[in-house]
This record gives sequence, C-alpha cells and structure tokens, in this order.
Amino acid sequence: MEDLQLFTERVDDLPLLAAMLDTMGIAEIVDDVLPRHGNWKGLSPGKLTVGWLMYVLSQGDHRLSLVEPWAKERIHTLSALLGEEVRLKDFTDDRLGALLGKLGEDATWEAMEDRLNQHHLRVFVLPTEVVRLDATTASVYHDVEGRTLIGYGHSKDHRPDLAQVKVFVGALDPMALPLVTQPLPGHWSDDPLYIPAIDRVRESLGAHRLLYVGDSKMEKRATRAHIVQGGDAYLLPLSQKHQQGALLAAYVAQALADESQLEVLQVDDEGAWLLRGREWVRSQRYQDEGMALTWEERVLVVQSRRLYEKQHNGLEQRLAHAEAKIRRLTPPLRRGVRSFRELAPLQKRVEDILRTHRVQAFLKVTYYEEVISRPGKPAQKRYRVEVERQESALQAHYPTLGWRLYVTSAPKEELSMARAMRIYRQATPTIEHLFSRFKGRPLGLRPLFLRREDRIKGLVRLLSLALRTLTLLEFVARRALAEQEEALTGLYPSNPTKATSRPTAERLLQAFKGLHLTHITLPGQRIQHLPPLSPLQNRILQLLKFSPSIYTDLAHREPVPI
Repeated sequence: MEDLQLFTERVDDLPLLAAMLDTMGIAEIVDDVLPRHGNWKGLSPGKLTVGWLMYVLSQGDHRLSLVEPWAKERIHTLSALLGEEVRLKDFTDDRLGALLGKLGEDATWEAMEDRLNQHHLRVFVLPTEVVRLDATTASVYHDVEGRTLIGYGHSKDHRPDLAQVKVFVGALDPMALPLVTQPLPGHWSDDPLYIPAIDRVRESLGAHRLLYVGDSKMEKRATRAHIVQGGDAYLLPLSQKHQQGALLAAYVAQALADESQLEVLQVDDEGAWLLRGREWVRSQRYQDEGMALTWEERVLVVQSRRLYEKQHNGLEQRLAHAEAKIRRLTPPLRRGVRSFRELAPLQKRVEDILRTHRVQAFLKVTYYEEVISRPGKPAQKRYRVEVERQESALQAHYPTLGWRLYVTSAPKEELSMARAMRIYRQATPTIEHLFSRFKGRPLGLRPLFLRREDRIKGLVRLLSLALRTLTLLEFVARRALAEQEEALTGLYPSNPTKATSRPTAERLLQAFKGLHLTHITLPGQRIQHLPPLSPLQNRILQLLKFSPSIYTDLAHREPVPI
C-alpha cells in the first residue's frame, strides 16, 4: 500500500531515565546556572544535558560523535520526553563540546553542584551524617607536554607508563552519592587534596557534625585538625609505615596482655567473633601560623578474623617459598650440580631470600662444611645449608596478625567502636563501586577521546551527574523494598526466580530493554503502538514512585516531523 508509512523507535529505559532526571531537577538547575545566550538555538543547555545523560546511561558510552545518530533514531521519543521538538542538529559534536566547555568552568560547576546537592537532599530525603573522601585516577594515552590536567603520577590503574587524570570525590554514605567531584592534575598526590574537598563539601551542604571517612592518606595531622576545627569528626585507619607500625605493635601488645578487655564487635552465625577490639584515648595537638588546636582522639585497635586468616595464609606461603628456595641452593651432590665453595656467597643468597620473603625472624638457617673426596682427585670442600622453622617465634607472632589501627575524633556516645567499624567497612566497598562505575561499565571514562582540558573536566562532571542518577535510582528502589520488607524477582534472565532486596541500577534499567514504539500512518489514520509493560516493569516503576503513564503516554502523542 503506497500510503502506508511505518517506522519504529527503541524506547527501552529512556522514559524511566527522563522521569528520574526530571525528579533530580537537572534541566532546571542547569538552565538557571547556564542560561542560553542569543546565539544558542534549539534545546536549552539543561535539556541538552538531560538528553545526553539519557544517551550515556542507556548506551554506556560518552563519545560525542555517536549521540547525533542515536538521537535521530529516537527523535519522536526524545521530543516527547524533553517536552519540545528535537532537531537533528541539537546533538552535534559542536554543541555537545560547547556544553562540556561550560561544565569545565570551575565557578559554573560549583554553583551547579551546590544547587543539585540541596535539591537532592530535600527531594530524596537523604541522610547527611557520613561523607567518604577518596581519589581515583583514569589513565589516558595523551601527550603531557604543555598540559596542566594530564600528568604522570601514582597510577591506581596499575599503568605507571600512561599519563592520567586524577578525580577526587566526596560521596555521601551509605549510598555513595557524589556530592563533590573535582578533576585534578594527574601528577598531584592525594595528601593535600583532602582539605579543599572538605571545604567544598561544607560549602555545598551547609551542614555540620559530619563524619568524614577516608583511608590512611587522610592521616596527616593538618587534615585531622582542619576537620575538628570546622566542628566535624573523622574516622580513618592509620598506615603501618614508620612510627605508625611501632604504634600498632605497642597497642596490640597492650590488647593481648588482657584479652578479657577486648570488645566483640561482630560475630558469625555460630557466635564466634569476626571482629574484636579495644580503644584508648590520647591527646592530639596541631599548630601552624594560623591555628593552634588541641583535641581528644580515640584510638581503635581492631582485629579482623578475615584479615588474620589472610595474613596467616600469606605468612605460610612466604615461609614455604623461602624454605624451598633455600633448600634448592645446596641440593644433594650429583653430576652437573654447582656447589658453593665459599661460605660468604651462600650466606648472601640466603639473606636475600629471607629478606625478600620477610621471614628472617621465623626461619633458622644452619650452614655445614662438607669435604668431597673422589678417587684420584684432591679433596674439595663445599657448603651446605639446612633450614627449619622457629616454632616459638611463630607461635608468638600469630596472635599479632589481623590487627589494624583506626582513629576518630567522634565521641564514644555518638560513635561506638562497633558502629565505627560498620561505617568504615561499608564505606570502602561503596566508594570502590562508585569508581568502578565511573571508569568502567556502564559510564566508562576510559578511553578518553577529548583533547581540550576544559572539555575533559566537563566530561568528568557530566559523568558525575550520570553517577548521581544511578546512585539515586538504586537508593530509592532499595529503600522502598526495605520499607515494604520485600524482594524483587525477575531481574536475572538466567534465574527468573532469584530474588534480591538490593537490586542494582543497571539491573533495573536492563529490565526495560527491548521496548519499541511503532508509528503506523494510513490514509486518514495514524496509529502508535507500545507493547504493554510487564509485571516486573510495572513493579519497578512502583518502587520508584513513577506512573506507568511515562511510557503509555508516548503512544498518544503526535509524531514530530523530521
């Protein structure tokens, strides 16, 4: 039939993402901070940001060049979801690059970030007690010459041969919502980055009595003093280097001297301890040109059974490897086997092995001199070695395994030792998950194709908005399931009956893949068809407090001309 026109568009998770981004106020806030100038045509910066975020989150790709063809294949759906007619040229490389340039302006981004934080705290009723601070790096294949943002430094991607960009994040726990995202030069160390990030969190949240959680790189006394002076508290593990290692040994010795004083912090199903510890209080003082401060600091000495087993197994492996290597130095005499004719070279080889495997205190090495006599040849001597374990030293060492030293300025009535450990152990995997999303699937900062540094900063910040979206979507769904004491089934195609009360945002979005909107035009008649939503899809929308109409309304809207 000549007058028949038919085309389809993939809808997938776009209406859900559009509804989430609308609830987050992205378009409104971006447009307030970045009003369009006289030469800006088409979609506003806010709606362009929303459309691009929908692409990034739905496709798992941030490349500018692929957004325009993607939008062309969904132009009717995007027009409906963005509330105005979308043109083909709304998503060109130039427009997206210009948007990144604006997001790359520090003052503009900070104003936007402040508005977003206040809006999200209010709309989603988020807890504001714990902030996790940490940094990651993203390796790039860029030349560092003439650049300030890209440089060589300690690589957390284990690629020291590549230049990198550093990203410092202040994330709200327990959901790891990125509050502050700072793209920084890749050659900077982490230590001096904490205080500026803390100041940004304070400025953005306007909240006090926060608990800042970090790793051992946050242990500098200046950083701890800055937190205390601002009316907040900290929780972090101390490193085991230099004097901190001796400090840990001293506290562990005190804890083991009277194990009845150890507090059990976590037990397994059979009631055996998994985590136990003891705490002391010490006075801390910091003084520089502008500040003199004294405060009380709690020292938490905690033993983890999991860490104990890991260190115990590691020690056993090191002992076994060292013993085998030492024995191989002087095998039984036979043809072709080289022997040590002098003692000093053999001793050096043994000492190197002991030092490399860090087992000097636990292996006893004995050296023997042998005289080798062969018929018709002059007698020769060689040196042999035997090795055995120092069981008394090992038995004394085993109880000292599995311990870690933590410090906090929070008073005990506000933060018990058990709660401190729960917070720290929960915060660590959530921030790692945030970085995993940020650098890998589904957002994938790497590989980085941009060259202009303002646009690289803008892309990091755009992806932080995508991270916010995933985090909040996941948080809202999990909170609803917890309140209803239910679990969600059907998210795992390979196991349809598997239930979970902690679904990931990626699984929730994947449940909407494969939805198509079909447009059919006949003489005097126009038909649009969207398949009915499945029970699982309806349940997800219910958990997120979205109406099914965000999908069904698409079938009742007039197509826009291309």
